[in-house]
Amino acid sequence: MTHPASPDDPRPGTPPPGCPAHSPASATPLYGPEFAADPGAVYARLRAYGPAAPVRLAPDVDAMLVTSYAAALQVLRGTETFGKDARRWRALAEGTVAPDNPVVPMMAYRPNALFSEGDAHRRLRGAIDDCLRAVDPDALRGYVEHSADALIDAFGPVGEANLLDDYAKHLPLRVLNQMFGCPADLGDRLYTGMRGIFDGIDAEKCDALITEALIELIALKRRRPGGDMVSRLLAHEARLTDEEMIHQLVVLMGASTEPQQNLIANGLRLLLSDGRFAGDLGVGSLPVEDALDEVLWTDPPMANYGVHYAFHDVELDGVPLREGVPVVVSFAAATTDPALATDRRSGNRAHLAWSAGPHGCPAQREARIIASVALERLLDRLPDLELAVPADELTWRPGPFHRALAALPVRFPPVTGVRVPLPAEVPMPEAAPRTTTPRTALPKEPPTASPASPETPGDVPWTSSQARPNPPLTSSTPQAPTSPARPGGSPSAGRRRGWNFLARWWRGR
Repeated sequence: MTHPASPDDPRPGTPPPGCPAHSPASATPLYGPEFAADPGAVYARLRAYGPAAPVRLAPDVDAMLVTSYAAALQVLRGTETFGKDARRWRALAEGTVAPDNPVVPMMAYRPNALFSEGDAHRRLRGAIDDCLRAVDPDALRGYVEHSADALIDAFGPVGEANLLDDYAKHLPLRVLNQMFGCPADLGDRLYTGMRGIFDGIDAEKCDALITEALIELIALKRRRPGGDMVSRLLAHEARLTDEEMIHQLVVLMGASTEPQQNLIANGLRLLLSDGRFAGDLGVGSLPVEDALDEVLWTDPPMANYGVHYAFHDVELDGVPLREGVPVVVSFAAATTDPALATDRRSGNRAHLAWSAGPHGCPAQREARIIASVALERLLDRLPDLELAVPADELTWRPGPFHRALAALPVRFPPVTGVRVPLPAEVPMPEAAPRTTTPRTALPKEPPTASPASPETPGDVPWTSSQARPNPPLTSSTPQAPTSPARPGGSPSAGRRRGWNFLARWWRGR
């Protein structure tokens, strides 16, 4: 429970004398190789402080990290006590944190839905929700399948791959380019910039690279609007300014690249290293969906974020929080909180990987479709896929915010096969603006040989003829598991054959 700090304290809102949080030197760093190698051990130590603990996100950047599930919900939903507007970040405003600090691009205020509150947030978030509501999940699924096939065709004959660079990176990028109507060269620049910001490497330079690319993309869509997300945002009744467009796209595209890549890679790592996710139709196991649930609980792609600021000095279940000090929610620590009543995660969507409250992720449906199809398609095409190194030898990229593998080497019996080239592989022609004539959705299973589609990025039918409402999002409140416990399957070598069929059977496709 949050409440104002006691007026009897010598300095309201500060830790009492003797508390380890009293000294900035006690702040635990979250940006080095030790944290990247074993964040669980760090979270365990931080829990000794209570529901929140002092951490250092980068040199000279101190924050309080919320590690308790219940306390995380208090912060994420406590709009009367906590806000998202980063202009309240006192250290940045006063110059204690330099503008070129590596975490500033991830934390500084931007006029978008992520950093706004109240009416401003409702306006900006409403524009995003409306545009995402128009996305046809069947068309999205079809394009992800096309994209996955093309990537697998490229490395399949080799018999080995780094699935991070060869698959998990490029698949979200292809889908992003198509959904946002983004030419490939701009998409590459945006990905490079986003990756640099998440890694904290030349972050200020990467932020400028992203801004420059988005200015070009917005100008392109003003000249040649289409059926893509950028064009829809430009045409939305919210009447976003160019500055708002840039920063709305920063959060949308940022969430569509690095976190999506990590979700796919972390899911593949789990499926290839943990025998619990084997199964067959007889025992009713759905390994891909179960693996995604497990990853979202234990290794969420955004491990620590959801930055908030207390409106005044308060206490969070006895831990003082100072006004103007970043309060960072550890989605990873909160969802592995030992105080949670159950560790049965299959089918349980009460994790906090998508955040919660008014700033919960608006694209949960799309992110899950992309990740599940990516895993299904790869395991269907390469059923004998296996890690090329022991799972405990895989390394993780340092950084305070993400949970990201550095590489995912695999091997498999070589396969060959030519699939349909992707629309995104065809250069964008200099054509007249696209009309609104209805089009036929992409087929789920294309012929094995056909000429490349002349469509340009953004011109696949992402929207149905009549916009459909998004399905209800699952709650982030504590709940009982939403599916019964299922026995584990056989860990035999051939266990992954037919996984794609199982997923289709489960959905009734």
